Amino acid sequence: MKKNIIIALLALVALSCTNDLEELNVNKKDFAITTDASLFTNAQFKLFNHLTETSVNENIFRLIVQDWTETTYTDEANYDFKTRRIDETHWETLYRDVLKNFSESKSLVSGLPDVQTNKIATIELYEIYTYYVLVTSFGDVPYTEALDIDVLNPVFDTQEAIYADLLDRLDNNVISKFVPGEVGFSTSEDIVYNGDIDKWIKFANSLKLQMGMLLADSDPAKAQTVVSSAIAAGVFTSSSDDMKIAFETAAPYTNPIYAALVLSGRDDFVPTNTIVDMMGTLNDPRRDDYFTLLDDAYVGGVPGELNSFANFSHVSDKIGKDPTLEAPLMTYYEVEFLLAEAIERGFTAGDAETHYNSAVTASILYWGGTDTEASTYLAEAGVAYSTATGDYKQKIGTQKWLALYNRGFESWTEWRRLDYPVLVAPADAKTTNNLPPFRVTYPDVEFTLNETNLRAAISSIGGDELETKLFWDIN
Repeated sequence: MKKNIIIALLALVALSCTNDLEELNVNKKDFAITTDASLFTNAQFKLFNHLTETSVNENIFRLIVQDWTETTYTDEANYDFKTRRIDETHWETLYRDVLKNFSESKSLVSGLPDVQTNKIATIELYEIYTYYVLVTSFGDVPYTEALDIDVLNPVFDTQEAIYADLLDRLDNNVISKFVPGEVGFSTSEDIVYNGDIDKWIKFANSLKLQMGMLLADSDPAKAQTVVSSAIAAGVFTSSSDDMKIAFETAAPYTNPIYAALVLSGRDDFVPTNTIVDMMGTLNDPRRDDYFTLLDDAYVGGVPGELNSFANFSHVSDKIGKDPTLEAPLMTYYEVEFLLAEAIERGFTAGDAETHYNSAVTASILYWGGTDTEASTYLAEAGVAYSTATGDYKQKIGTQKWLALYNRGFESWTEWRRLDYPVLVAPADAKTTNNLPPFRVTYPDVEFTLNETNLRAAISSIGGDELETKLFWDIN
């Protein structure tokens, strides 16, 4: 169902009026009252918008995982976070525009005489997800003191401690607190699930599954406990459970991809030969959903090189020219891939191939394909679970990377975790190990604002480098 962001955001505040003479000193055009719902809706939009963004000033994860490469510039496709202060934008958007608004919204809900448990649990779930993005981006980050206005120099909590606390919060403050059948945010305020608490519970369990699998290599015992608990409680079972929003036709609420590829009037991106060639080899039916044809062929640009826009395939009209294109943060096909992997690791019972096939099929259907196309594709020797190259990590990792096209951050996290497909850094990359980055570097502004605590964090994680692996990424 299409979510109306404009209506939700126009309802951000309530205006007040009085008959008092003090009214003469009040700017009637200014907002007088900010509500918990207004802050909640705004924070939701900021989170989705940021992770969907493709401006080279804000989000370059599609370039990192070699979905796309550049035509006008080459710095960002070579993993330059510093020239445009992309690391700072990632940091500030998540802390200032997302977490701060969620925190203020939760404070307002908590102050109401009839505290609504479902509202608080929903906000808490969003906070957990946002910190999950931060800690899997940077490593150690401010957490316990992050939003305390009385603390000018917050400490950086260790990534391990943050992650453990996020899992505890997910169990104790979210999953156990949701009350099915009772109200939460209304249909207009909740731009994801329209106030359907059962859907939020499924997302909470699916996020728990995802977070548990992130620990699969670093702490298998903990991972199994988390994963089995999430599965037992109930994760996504169909695409109707997808955690997503749809954007609007009118700026500034269009999908930011549309803003970057159409409204800007610029031709800055083409798909890479990394993904175009692989999909061609596998006869992938999603090629026409992902790319345009160039003289009856799909032709990708070279990652990190200065590619001429006219000489390569482009981002498909389905992705680039639809202002209302939905943006997911988690989908049913991702959950099916996670279940296949969990079975292979012995975390749960079942048939890995069945879930792998369901994941691939769900992705093809998501993009408008058919069951017949999915069956034909799964019969390809390079795709079929019994014959595809490599172990389960390679099979699942490769197909998950293909399914997560246009989902830059999620694709990058799964590539780091599974190590497949093999991606080779461009010749002029900022990394020194011939691979894409393993993390985002800390913003330079933190050296000015919070140097002592930042340097402690750098020491803790093993260096503020693109090549520094985070605690869960041990292989």
